Amino acid sequence: MIKRFTLILSVAVIATLLSFKPKLQTPEDLLKQIAIVDSFKTISNDPLFKSTYVVWFRMPLDHKNPNSPTFPLKAYYSHKNFNRPMVVVIDGYTMYTSKPNELTRILDANQLTIEHRFFDQSRPKDSIPWGFLNVRQAAADQHKIIEAFKPFYTGKWASTGISKSGQATIYHRRFYPKDVDVSVPYVAPLNFSSEEPRVYEFLSKVGTDDCRKKIHDYQIQLFEKKKEIFPMFQKLATEKGWEFIMGLDRAYDLSVLEYSFAFWQWGTPCDSIPSKKASAEVLFKHFKAINPFTFFEEKSIESIRPFFFQAMTEIGMYGYEIEPFRKYLKDTVNITFDFTMPKGYKATFNSETMRDVDAWLKENGNNMLYIYGQNDAWSATAVDPGKKTNAVIMFNPGGSHSTRIKHFPEELRDSIYTVLEKWMEVDLSSKKSKKGGLIEDPNKFQII
Repeated sequence: MIKRFTLILSVAVIATLLSFKPKLQTPEDLLKQIAIVDSFKTISNDPLFKSTYVVWFRMPLDHKNPNSPTFPLKAYYSHKNFNRPMVVVIDGYTMYTSKPNELTRILDANQLTIEHRFFDQSRPKDSIPWGFLNVRQAAADQHKIIEAFKPFYTGKWASTGISKSGQATIYHRRFYPKDVDVSVPYVAPLNFSSEEPRVYEFLSKVGTDDCRKKIHDYQIQLFEKKKEIFPMFQKLATEKGWEFIMGLDRAYDLSVLEYSFAFWQWGTPCDSIPSKKASAEVLFKHFKAINPFTFFEEKSIESIRPFFFQAMTEIGMYGYEIEPFRKYLKDTVNITFDFTMPKGYKATFNSETMRDVDAWLKENGNNMLYIYGQNDAWSATAVDPGKKTNAVIMFNPGGSHSTRIKHFPEELRDSIYTVLEKWMEVDLSSKKSKKGGLIEDPNKFQII
């Protein structure tokens, strides 16, 4: 009997010892415990954080295949306190900074920024396996990293991103809804086509009649004075070493068509548009300031080709409506971005994924706070959260693609803080105006 008791006790002790985890003292202790971390190093940190690291993870190309080859995926990990909230910045492109996101500053939180698969060096060494570039595989990358950090931080978790990063934030939340408590996608379109017709409708109504006419007249000027302006464009292209596979002539025409989208996307003042009497030099100066020609330049396309691949196969894009300019163009059909596809790949769009995301958001997309600029051309395809969830959609009056929470009028900004306070269980009273939040029920201030 004594021997049996001793044996049971010994087994219990061993089990306790095996399950015991040493208490974390530093973020380095955490990183050393994560099996998928290949390497990490300390980098300079913003004063909001105690330390920041660049971390390389070992990620499978195919999360559905346990024997899949792997590739390196980069992230920035910024630590403040294990008891503070964690903000996950789900990047849609190459990461460009480890600085605190706006939401991170608002919540006084830790931050984890995850680069998107196949951008910059977060890709296989030799070539990009395009068949594994889709929103489900990318969401699985993000899930795997969040899952590794989740046990160590006791506060609420939020995900966020801007533009394509906002899109990636939405997709991740759809496929892994329990990874975070709250999601705040900024200026994120939800497209159902590689040539979204809603963009054309939006551009025909946004702003004032006078402003839209001024934009159209300016585009006509760029076409009618092309013989005078084109040599300036050609000279600039030579100086910059730009390469346009489609040819300079076509690149010029596409840039004219892009102008109206770029104008509204970035909130250009209408009074900055040159008059009909302006010289060719003045017309060109405004042209290159508002509409960077590199959008069609081969090296620039190559640097973000994964974006174009996704846009033309799954996450959607816009095209160019040529009817108003038909007599100035050689093309007789609307122009899309098929030319950006990798060699050997055809632009075949699958709308099922975005339809699935849309249906999920309407039925299950709770604790989603969507931030948009009212006049941003990408707001043409803003998410429709439906009426079955507590999701909140906020449009900054007159705002552009650069819209952030800080840009909202005081009362609307306070309302956003009220939502974040409720969902993240934090006190943001010090950030509010004296009026405080407008209302407690988020559903009552959806601005659509």
